[in-house]
Amino acid sequence: MPYEVQGVVSRAKGEPVSLETVIVPDPGPGEAVVAIKACGVCHTDLHYREGGINDEFPFLLGHEAAGYVEQVGEGVTDVEPGDFVVLNWRAVCGTCRACKKGKPWYCFSTFNASQPMTLADGTPLSPALGIGAFMEKTLVHSGQCTKVDPSAEPAVVGLLGCGVMAGIGAAMNTGAVSRGDSVAVIGCGGVGDAAIAGAHLAGATTIIAVDMDDAKLEWAKEFGATATLNTRGKSHDEVVEAVQELTGSFGADVVIDAVGRPETWKQAFYARDLAGTVVLVGVPTPDMRLDDMPLIDFFARGGSLKSSWYGDCLPSRDFPMLVDLYQQGRLPLDKFVTERIAVDGVEQAFARMHKGDVLRSVVVFD
Repeated sequence: MPYEVQGVVSRAKGEPVSLETVIVPDPGPGEAVVAIKACGVCHTDLHYREGGINDEFPFLLGHEAAGYVEQVGEGVTDVEPGDFVVLNWRAVCGTCRACKKGKPWYCFSTFNASQPMTLADGTPLSPALGIGAFMEKTLVHSGQCTKVDPSAEPAVVGLLGCGVMAGIGAAMNTGAVSRGDSVAVIGCGGVGDAAIAGAHLAGATTIIAVDMDDAKLEWAKEFGATATLNTRGKSHDEVVEAVQELTGSFGADVVIDAVGRPETWKQAFYARDLAGTVVLVGVPTPDMRLDDMPLIDFFARGGSLKSSWYGDCLPSRDFPMLVDLYQQGRLPLDKFVTERIAVDGVEQAFARMHKGDVLRSVVVFD
Protein backbone atom coordinates (compact mmCIF):
# COMPACT_ATOMS: atom_id res chain seq x y z
CA MET A 1 0.00 0.00 0.00
CA PRO A 2 1.49 3.41 -0.96
CA TYR A 3 2.85 5.64 1.80
CA GLU A 4 1.66 9.21 2.39
CA VAL A 5 4.34 11.44 3.92
CA GLN A 6 5.30 15.11 4.18
CA GLY A 7 8.20 16.12 1.92
CA VAL A 8 10.10 19.28 1.00
CA VAL A 9 9.08 20.41 -2.49
CA SER A 10 10.44 23.15 -4.74
CA ARG A 11 7.65 24.22 -7.12
CA ALA A 12 9.27 27.08 -9.04
CA LYS A 13 12.66 28.68 -9.65
CA GLY A 14 13.81 30.85 -6.77
CA GLU A 15 10.65 30.42 -4.72
CA PRO A 16 10.76 29.23 -1.09
CA VAL A 17 10.30 25.50 -0.63
CA SER A 18 7.14 24.08 0.91
CA LEU A 19 6.26 21.05 3.00
CA GLU A 20 3.68 19.04 1.05
CA THR A 21 1.98 15.65 1.00
CA VAL A 22 3.92 13.17 -1.13
CA ILE A 23 2.75 9.74 -2.26
CA VAL A 24 5.49 7.09 -2.15
CA PRO A 25 4.49 3.93 -4.08
CA ASP A 26 5.25 0.39 -3.03
CA PRO A 27 8.59 -0.69 -4.49
CA GLY A 28 8.55 -2.30 -7.90
CA PRO A 29 11.18 -4.64 -9.37
CA GLY A 30 14.67 -3.56 -8.32
CA GLU A 31 13.36 -0.84 -6.01
CA ALA A 32 13.37 -0.20 -2.26
CA VAL A 33 11.49 2.03 0.16
CA VAL A 34 13.82 3.50 2.78
CA ALA A 35 12.72 5.00 6.09
CA ILE A 36 14.89 8.12 6.34
CA LYS A 37 16.47 8.91 9.72
CA ALA A 38 18.55 11.94 8.68
CA CYS A 39 19.32 13.99 5.56
CA GLY A 40 21.89 16.75 5.13
CA VAL A 41 21.04 20.09 3.50
CA CYS A 42 23.46 20.20 0.56
CA HIS A 43 24.21 23.11 -1.76
CA THR A 44 23.01 20.92 -4.63
CA ASP A 45 19.50 21.09 -3.17
CA LEU A 46 19.71 24.86 -3.34
CA HIS A 47 20.93 24.58 -6.96
CA TYR A 48 17.76 22.63 -7.75
CA ARG A 49 15.58 25.28 -6.14
CA GLU A 50 17.38 28.01 -8.08
CA GLY A 51 16.96 26.19 -11.40
CA GLY A 52 20.69 25.58 -11.68
CA ILE A 53 20.35 21.85 -12.46
CA ASN A 54 17.41 21.78 -14.86
CA ASP A 55 13.84 23.09 -15.10
CA GLU A 56 11.98 19.85 -14.32
CA PHE A 57 9.91 21.36 -11.50
CA PRO A 58 8.46 20.44 -9.08
CA PHE A 59 11.49 18.97 -7.35
CA LEU A 60 11.49 16.72 -4.30
CA LEU A 61 14.59 17.83 -2.43
CA GLY A 62 17.09 16.04 -0.18
CA HIS A 63 19.72 13.44 -1.04
CA GLU A 64 22.46 13.18 1.66
CA ALA A 65 20.58 10.57 3.61
CA ALA A 66 20.81 7.52 5.83
CA GLY A 67 18.05 5.25 7.07
CA TYR A 68 16.62 1.74 7.17
CA VAL A 69 15.34 -0.34 4.28
CA GLU A 70 11.64 -0.84 4.96
CA GLN A 71 10.41 -2.72 1.90
CA VAL A 72 11.99 -4.15 -1.27
CA GLY A 73 10.55 -5.03 -4.66
CA GLU A 74 10.79 -8.13 -6.79
CA GLY A 75 14.29 -9.36 -7.62
CA VAL A 76 16.11 -7.34 -4.95
CA THR A 77 18.83 -9.43 -3.31
CA ASP A 78 21.51 -6.94 -2.28
CA VAL A 79 19.51 -5.40 0.59
CA GLU A 80 16.61 -6.50 2.77
CA PRO A 81 14.22 -4.87 5.24
CA GLY A 82 16.02 -3.75 8.37
CA ASP A 83 19.36 -2.99 6.70
CA PHE A 84 20.92 0.35 7.73
CA VAL A 85 22.00 2.15 4.56
CA VAL A 86 23.52 5.36 3.26
CA LEU A 87 21.88 6.42 0.01
CA ASN A 88 23.95 7.16 -3.09
CA TRP A 89 23.06 8.76 -6.39
CA ARG A 90 25.27 6.60 -8.62
CA ALA A 91 23.95 3.04 -8.51
CA VAL A 92 26.30 1.41 -10.98
CA CYS A 93 24.89 -0.78 -13.75
CA GLY A 94 27.76 -3.28 -14.09
CA THR A 95 27.33 -3.61 -17.85
CA CYS A 96 28.26 -0.29 -19.51
CA ARG A 97 31.64 0.28 -21.14
CA ALA A 98 33.09 1.93 -17.99
CA CYS A 99 31.95 -0.91 -15.74
CA LYS A 100 33.30 -3.50 -18.17
CA LYS A 101 36.67 -1.74 -18.12
CA GLY A 102 36.82 -2.14 -14.34
CA LYS A 103 36.06 1.54 -13.67
CA PRO A 104 32.53 1.43 -12.26
CA TRP A 105 32.96 4.82 -10.58
CA TYR A 106 32.62 6.26 -14.11
CA CYS A 107 29.43 4.25 -14.80
CA PHE A 108 27.56 5.82 -17.72
CA SER A 109 24.22 4.16 -17.00
CA THR A 110 23.45 4.56 -13.31
CA PHE A 111 20.09 3.49 -11.91
CA ASN A 112 17.24 5.32 -10.19
CA ALA A 113 13.77 4.12 -9.22
CA SER A 114 11.48 3.66 -12.23
CA GLN A 115 8.23 4.68 -10.55
CA PRO A 116 7.56 8.35 -9.81
CA MET A 117 6.74 9.76 -6.42
CA THR A 118 3.89 12.25 -6.73
CA LEU A 119 2.04 15.06 -5.06
CA ALA A 120 -1.38 14.22 -3.65
CA ASP A 121 -3.02 15.40 -6.91
CA GLY A 122 -0.91 12.96 -8.96
CA THR A 123 1.69 15.48 -10.19
CA PRO A 124 4.97 13.58 -10.65
CA LEU A 125 7.98 14.88 -8.72
CA SER A 126 11.61 15.06 -9.84
CA PRO A 127 13.64 13.71 -6.89
CA ALA A 128 16.96 15.48 -6.27
CA LEU A 129 19.73 13.27 -7.64
CA GLY A 130 17.20 10.47 -7.96
CA ILE A 131 16.62 10.32 -4.19
CA GLY A 132 14.32 12.97 -2.63
CA ALA A 133 14.95 12.39 1.08
CA PHE A 134 13.65 15.41 2.99
CA MET A 135 10.81 13.17 4.19
CA GLU A 136 10.28 10.12 6.36
CA LYS A 137 10.25 7.59 3.50
CA THR A 138 11.52 7.62 -0.07
CA LEU A 139 11.67 5.29 -3.07
CA VAL A 140 15.02 4.49 -4.69
CA HIS A 141 16.66 1.83 -6.78
CA SER A 142 18.06 -0.87 -4.52
CA GLY A 143 21.55 -0.18 -5.91
CA GLN A 144 21.33 3.27 -4.34
CA CYS A 145 21.34 1.64 -0.89
CA THR A 146 24.79 0.97 0.59
CA LYS A 147 24.87 -1.08 3.79
CA VAL A 148 27.10 0.33 6.56
CA ASP A 149 27.72 -0.27 10.26
CA PRO A 150 24.27 0.05 11.91
CA SER A 151 25.75 1.48 15.10
CA ALA A 152 26.84 4.66 13.26
CA GLU A 153 24.84 7.87 13.75
CA PRO A 154 22.58 8.56 10.73
CA ALA A 155 22.99 12.36 10.91
CA VAL A 156 26.74 11.93 10.52
CA VAL A 157 27.23 9.10 8.05
CA GLY A 158 24.39 10.21 5.77
CA LEU A 159 26.64 13.09 4.67
CA LEU A 160 28.74 10.57 2.75
CA GLY A 161 25.86 10.49 0.29
CA CYS A 162 27.11 13.58 -1.54
CA GLY A 163 29.32 16.50 -0.44
CA VAL A 164 31.60 14.81 2.09
CA MET A 165 32.24 11.87 -0.25
CA ALA A 166 32.89 14.27 -3.12
CA GLY A 167 35.59 16.05 -1.13
CA ILE A 168 37.25 13.01 0.44
CA GLY A 169 37.22 11.24 -2.91
CA ALA A 170 38.64 14.27 -4.72
CA ALA A 171 41.74 13.94 -2.53
CA MET A 172 42.04 10.18 -2.11
CA ASN A 173 40.61 8.82 -5.36
CA THR A 174 40.91 11.50 -8.04
CA GLY A 175 43.97 13.33 -6.71
CA ALA A 176 45.63 10.13 -5.44
CA VAL A 177 47.16 12.04 -2.52
CA SER A 178 49.78 9.91 -0.83
CA ARG A 179 52.13 9.96 2.16
CA GLY A 180 54.35 13.02 2.30
CA ASP A 181 52.48 15.00 -0.36
CA SER A 182 51.74 18.69 -0.18
CA VAL A 183 48.14 19.66 -0.89
CA ALA A 184 46.31 22.96 -1.29
CA VAL A 185 42.51 23.11 -1.14
CA ILE A 186 40.81 26.20 -2.54
CA GLY A 187 37.41 26.77 -0.95
CA CYS A 188 36.77 25.55 2.59
CA GLY A 189 33.08 24.82 2.72
CA GLY A 190 31.79 21.30 3.27
CA VAL A 191 33.39 19.80 0.15
CA GLY A 192 36.70 21.60 0.64
CA ASP A 193 36.95 20.59 4.29
CA ALA A 194 36.18 17.02 3.28
CA ALA A 195 39.04 17.20 0.78
CA ILE A 196 41.28 18.40 3.60
CA ALA A 197 40.13 15.48 5.76
CA GLY A 198 40.83 13.10 2.88
CA ALA A 199 44.31 14.52 2.31
CA HIS A 200 45.06 14.19 6.02
CA LEU A 201 43.79 10.62 6.05
CA ALA A 202 45.98 9.79 3.03
CA GLY A 203 49.12 11.02 4.81
CA ALA A 204 49.76 14.45 3.28
CA THR A 205 52.20 16.37 5.47
CA THR A 206 51.48 19.89 4.21
CA ILE A 207 47.80 20.78 3.76
CA ILE A 208 47.03 24.40 2.90
CA ALA A 209 43.47 25.67 3.35
CA VAL A 210 42.69 28.58 0.98
CA ASP A 211 39.60 30.75 1.42
CA MET A 212 38.41 34.35 1.81
CA ASP A 213 36.72 33.74 5.17
CA ASP A 214 38.72 33.48 8.41
CA ALA A 215 35.95 31.52 10.12
CA LYS A 216 36.07 28.87 7.39
CA LEU A 217 39.85 28.73 7.64
CA GLU A 218 39.52 28.03 11.36
CA TRP A 219 37.10 25.21 10.58
CA ALA A 220 39.61 23.80 8.10
CA LYS A 221 42.18 23.33 10.86
CA GLU A 222 39.81 20.91 12.58
CA PHE A 223 39.95 18.64 9.55
CA GLY A 224 43.74 18.59 9.21
CA ALA A 225 44.88 21.83 7.56
CA THR A 226 48.47 22.61 8.58
CA ALA A 227 48.46 26.14 7.13
CA THR A 228 45.83 28.68 6.08
CA LEU A 229 45.75 31.36 3.41
CA ASN A 230 43.17 34.15 3.32
CA THR A 231 42.95 35.37 -0.29
CA ARG A 232 40.74 38.39 0.33
CA GLY A 233 42.28 41.38 -1.42
CA LYS A 234 45.10 39.29 -2.91
CA SER A 235 45.87 39.14 -6.62
CA HIS A 236 46.22 35.92 -8.59
CA ASP A 237 50.00 36.15 -8.44
CA GLU A 238 50.01 36.80 -4.71
CA VAL A 239 47.89 33.68 -4.07
CA VAL A 240 50.15 31.52 -6.22
CA GLU A 241 53.29 32.90 -4.59
CA ALA A 242 51.87 32.31 -1.11
CA VAL A 243 51.18 28.63 -1.87
CA GLN A 244 54.68 28.29 -3.30
CA GLU A 245 56.20 29.83 -0.18
CA LEU A 246 54.38 27.28 1.96
CA THR A 247 55.69 24.40 -0.16
CA GLY A 248 59.41 25.06 -0.34
CA SER A 249 58.99 27.46 -3.30
CA PHE A 250 57.83 24.63 -5.58
CA GLY A 251 54.05 24.61 -5.39
CA ALA A 252 51.76 21.87 -4.08
CA ASP A 253 51.80 18.31 -5.37
CA VAL A 254 48.00 18.36 -5.56
CA VAL A 255 45.73 21.40 -5.69
CA ILE A 256 41.99 20.85 -5.29
CA ASP A 257 39.57 23.52 -6.52
CA ALA A 258 36.42 23.13 -4.45
CA VAL A 259 34.95 26.42 -5.70
CA GLY A 260 34.69 25.85 -9.44
CA ARG A 261 35.28 29.31 -10.87
CA PRO A 262 37.70 30.30 -13.65
CA GLU A 263 39.80 32.40 -11.28
CA THR A 264 40.14 29.65 -8.68
CA TRP A 265 40.95 27.04 -11.32
CA LYS A 266 43.74 29.27 -12.67
CA GLN A 267 45.08 29.68 -9.15
CA ALA A 268 45.05 25.90 -8.78
CA PHE A 269 46.79 25.40 -12.12
CA TYR A 270 49.69 27.74 -11.35
CA ALA A 271 49.95 26.98 -7.62
CA ARG A 272 50.87 23.33 -8.25
CA ASP A 273 54.37 21.96 -8.60
CA LEU A 274 55.72 21.01 -12.03
CA ALA A 275 54.01 17.76 -13.05
CA GLY A 276 51.58 18.29 -10.17
CA THR A 277 47.88 17.53 -10.22
CA VAL A 278 44.86 19.84 -10.36
CA VAL A 279 41.50 18.41 -9.27
CA LEU A 280 38.30 20.29 -10.07
CA VAL A 281 35.50 19.22 -7.71
CA GLY A 282 33.66 22.54 -7.37
CA VAL A 283 30.85 22.68 -9.95
CA PRO A 284 31.04 25.55 -12.50
CA THR A 285 27.95 27.10 -14.07
CA PRO A 286 27.44 26.57 -17.82
CA ASP A 287 28.36 30.17 -18.69
CA MET A 288 31.86 30.05 -17.16
CA ARG A 289 34.84 30.12 -19.52
CA LEU A 290 38.63 29.96 -19.25
CA ASP A 291 40.36 32.78 -21.13
CA ASP A 292 43.96 33.92 -21.59
CA MET A 293 45.54 30.57 -20.77
CA PRO A 294 48.59 30.08 -23.02
CA LEU A 295 48.59 26.58 -24.46
CA ILE A 296 52.34 26.37 -23.92
CA ASP A 297 51.73 26.54 -20.15
CA PHE A 298 49.71 23.33 -20.31
CA PHE A 299 52.54 21.60 -22.15
CA ALA A 300 55.41 23.08 -20.15
CA ARG A 301 54.01 22.31 -16.70
CA GLY A 302 52.99 18.73 -17.42
CA GLY A 303 51.12 16.80 -14.77
CA SER A 304 47.42 16.04 -14.62
CA LEU A 305 44.26 18.12 -14.86
CA LYS A 306 41.31 16.15 -13.54
CA SER A 307 37.63 16.55 -12.84
CA SER A 308 36.21 14.63 -9.88
CA TRP A 309 32.74 13.14 -10.29
CA TYR A 310 31.29 12.32 -6.87
CA GLY A 311 34.85 11.90 -5.65
CA ASP A 312 35.26 9.08 -8.22
CA CYS A 313 33.77 6.91 -5.51
CA LEU A 314 32.39 3.41 -5.59
CA PRO A 315 29.78 3.50 -2.80
CA SER A 316 29.93 -0.23 -2.07
CA ARG A 317 33.68 0.08 -1.52
CA ASP A 318 34.06 3.55 -0.02
CA PHE A 319 31.03 4.11 2.24
CA PRO A 320 31.60 1.15 4.59
CA MET A 321 35.34 1.87 4.79
CA LEU A 322 34.83 5.55 5.65
CA VAL A 323 32.13 4.75 8.20
CA ASP A 324 34.51 2.29 9.85
CA LEU A 325 37.26 4.94 9.95
CA TYR A 326 34.80 7.36 11.55
CA GLN A 327 33.82 4.74 14.12
CA GLN A 328 37.51 4.21 14.91
CA GLY A 329 38.01 7.94 15.52
CA ARG A 330 40.28 8.37 12.50
CA LEU A 331 37.90 10.45 10.37
CA PRO A 332 36.04 13.37 12.04
CA LEU A 333 32.78 13.10 10.10
CA ASP A 334 30.82 14.40 13.09
CA LYS A 335 32.52 17.79 12.80
CA PHE A 336 30.66 18.45 9.54
CA VAL A 337 27.34 18.54 11.38
CA THR A 338 26.78 22.13 12.48
CA GLU A 339 23.14 21.77 13.52
CA ARG A 340 20.27 19.30 13.57
CA ILE A 341 16.92 20.66 12.40
CA ALA A 342 13.33 19.59 11.73
CA VAL A 343 12.07 19.00 8.20
CA ASP A 344 10.23 22.33 8.17
CA GLY A 345 13.53 24.21 8.64
CA VAL A 346 15.10 23.58 5.21
CA GLU A 347 14.38 27.06 3.81
CA GLN A 348 16.04 28.67 6.86
CA ALA A 349 18.97 26.27 6.44
CA PHE A 350 19.42 27.55 2.87
CA ALA A 351 19.67 31.09 4.24
CA ARG A 352 22.34 30.06 6.76
CA MET A 353 24.21 28.26 3.99
CA HIS A 354 24.22 31.49 1.93
CA LYS A 355 25.75 33.36 4.86
CA GLY A 356 28.42 30.72 5.38
CA ASP A 357 27.26 30.09 8.94
CA VAL A 358 27.16 26.29 8.66
CA LEU A 359 29.06 23.40 7.18
CA ARG A 360 25.96 21.21 7.24
CA SER A 361 22.47 21.54 8.62
CA VAL A 362 20.99 18.06 8.96
CA VAL A 363 17.28 17.24 8.95
CA VAL A 364 16.64 14.58 11.61
CA PHE A 365 13.54 12.41 11.83
CA ASP A 366 12.44 10.77 15.08
